[in-house]
Amino acid sequence: MRLRLFTLASLLIVSLLSGCGQTDPQAALEAAVQQLQDNLENKQTNALLEQLHAQFSAEQQYDREWAKRTLLMVFLRHQKVSVIAFSKTSQIDPTYPDRGNTEAEIAVTGASGLIPDDAAHYHVQLQWWLEDGEWQLARLNWR
Repeated sequence: MRLRLFTLASLLIVSLLSGCGQTDPQAALEAAVQQLQDNLENKQTNALLEQLHAQFSAEQQYDREWAKRTLLMVFLRHQKVSVIAFSKTSQIDPTYPDRGNTEAEIAVTGASGLIPDDAAHYHVQLQWWLEDGEWQLARLNWR
């Protein structure tokens, strides 16, 4: 009797935990966007590059190598990098559930000390592709 009760309890716990492992695609997309911002602010070049899809393209002309060089240059130039999102919306494409889009109004600042010495405002459009259960940034455009 005790063994059956223990087995039943174990099965219930395992089934609850496996249910927790399934993520909502919308929540996962929003988490990927936040992770991108966190990686930028923490100057995590390798983590940022892992978030880029193999076919990454920015402004229809720049590739992953350009992104790597640009990140290294910005991170060497500025001791601190901040990304302030004034607004951002992310949604899964209703036609292609393995595609997601994010639009945001952001300010990017760079500082050598406490006071930013560089700042810019952008409207960014990001297209995410779901690869092996992970959202990866495939397209980036800004104005």
